[in-house]
Amino acid sequence: MGSYGNQDTAASLSSQDGRLITADSALPHETAFIPSATSQCHASNLLLLENGNILCAWFGGSQEGKPDISIYLARLSAKSKTWSEARRVTFDSTRSEQNPVLFRTPSGVLWLLYTSQSLGDQDSAVVKYQTSNDEGQSWSSPSVLFPEPGTFIRQPMIVLDDGRWVMPTFKCRTEPGTRWIGNDDISAVRVSSDAGKTWTEREVPDSYGCVHMEIQRLQNGSYLSLFRSRWADNIYISTSPDAIEWTKPIATTLPNPNAGICFDVLRSGRVVAVYNHSSKASARGRREGLYDDIAEASDVRKNQISKHDGKEAFWGAPRAPLSIAWSDDDGRSWRSGVLEQGDGFCMTNNSEQKLNRELSYPSMVVSGDGSMHIAFTFWRQRIKYVRLAEDVLDSM
Repeated sequence: MGSYGNQDTAASLSSQDGRLITADSALPHETAFIPSATSQCHASNLLLLENGNILCAWFGGSQEGKPDISIYLARLSAKSKTWSEARRVTFDSTRSEQNPVLFRTPSGVLWLLYTSQSLGDQDSAVVKYQTSNDEGQSWSSPSVLFPEPGTFIRQPMIVLDDGRWVMPTFKCRTEPGTRWIGNDDISAVRVSSDAGKTWTEREVPDSYGCVHMEIQRLQNGSYLSLFRSRWADNIYISTSPDAIEWTKPIATTLPNPNAGICFDVLRSGRVVAVYNHSSKASARGRREGLYDDIAEASDVRKNQISKHDGKEAFWGAPRAPLSIAWSDDDGRSWRSGVLEQGDGFCMTNNSEQKLNRELSYPSMVVSGDGSMHIAFTFWRQRIKYVRLAEDVLDSM
């Protein structure tokens, strides 16, 4: 496994002002820490606009699950070498608003979709959206897109050749009297034939524990999906002829620590994924759940029990190193290298005391020249941006 990245020091983390720099490395790449306005930054999502500008959205506040968590947005103009200041774009102070997804409709309208939940109860989440007619400079008031409690998103929407929109989702499910910890989550796609006015749903068969479904089209015209695993074992893969009907997800050889992934397809047809090369096998401890350090003492519900062959969601596996993997056979086999080194400590989400050191939740877009633009969480304190040339993988 090759490597280009070195773990940044806390000093360099705090000194960055959004300016792109050429990293001191054997492999050419540009990097920057996007300016932030909050102690916690997480779950970035990139969108490449037609004019070459790049938008990055993420959630920020004191700590994931708390009601001061809102969506923030920054921009890298095509002719600039500096990311803009972060700007807050959602304002519901009663709910934790998370996992932004940016989408440009075929007519040119921008959508900002995101989840909105009560505290750490992901089974209470609904999906909201806001629109922009000026490339993200201003936004409409929010509306609820998917009102069914427990509906979550993370990955981009795609548009099919026939004009239908397909939105990958996952469902955070619990039984009455239990607390969500992820033991019964499944994936589904929402499909709209009328530009997002109405939606139907198709569940991915036997997708228990498979979440964060991302959909990309392969060169042969079929579709590929990769999934995060609640079981913290491996990245899972599924295929589809039409992006609607999917095969049962099966494990790849790539590990996963129950953390976010992303992937895209290059002009050559090569499939490129960014992920944490770790799993529960790397763990030195285990958390009860994602939100155990903000749980209210008055919440007396029991933790959700296992429902699927004794499999349980595993929290606390290290979210590092951040790695890049590529496949030249549509995801059947992979080679990999390291993007960013670190210990990936995530036994707490605490950013105010700078306790978390995860390198996680990547987002990637590929520009017309083949460059790979990647953003990811750095210690839950900043969003880090990296640009890699298309041919850099052949040097790793």
